[in-house]
Amino acid sequence: MEIRGPMLLPARREEIELHTQDGLRLVGELALPEERAPQATLVTLHPLPTAGGFMDSHIFRKAAARLPALADLAVLRFNTRGTTSPRGTSEGSFDGGDSERWDVAAAMSFVAERGLPRPWIVGWSFGTELALKYAADYDVEGIVLLSPPLHRTTEEELAGWAEDPRPIIVLVPEFDDFLRPDEASHRFSVIPHATLIPVEGGRHLWVGENQTRTVLTEIVAAINPDALPLATEWDGELGNPA
Repeated sequence: MEIRGPMLLPARREEIELHTQDGLRLVGELALPEERAPQATLVTLHPLPTAGGFMDSHIFRKAAARLPALADLAVLRFNTRGTTSPRGTSEGSFDGGDSERWDVAAAMSFVAERGLPRPWIVGWSFGTELALKYAADYDVEGIVLLSPPLHRTTEEELAGWAEDPRPIIVLVPEFDDFLRPDEASHRFSVIPHATLIPVEGGRHLWVGENQTRTVLTEIVAAINPDALPLATEWDGELGNPA
């Protein structure tokens, strides 16, 4: 059976709650490989909630549906403050990326408490702003940025990564609505070790199975390359929703 769309591969899925230092409860999900220990952990930061972004934004939903089985990765998804998804609504209200620092902190505290291995922060759109602002404060192996708009990230925050040796993988769609490869190359040039990957034909929302597979492949290439190439067919039983 071809792996595509909403197909849910086997995993251990758990509805979780995160608790912020400013007293909020955030809702989320942790997906783990069904029978093996994870090789690494994706801490996902979703797109802008005021524009429809949430923990189920399709790339992250498909990462959680596929990568525990295909790449032995743990995938942590959650709604930032004030964000709603079928999982529920996180307490608080959207703060433009400021108070969301406590949401990132809560996620990283959860990772530490559970002993989840080799965390990477993976941000998409607004989530890349949170990654660039706050990920350097935590014990993460690196960051992956999908469609970074660089609207809220200051030049000082961007340049602050220049002396941080951890990998920064930047996927920039050819036809992005906000930041295209040429400008991205200029903006990210202040981080000499950043790896910029222009994606031919890509768009900000990564719509379509080909773009989904490209994004998931690049994430796995950075974090657990031994799992490549990702399977495109599944012969076993399918997973069940949480």
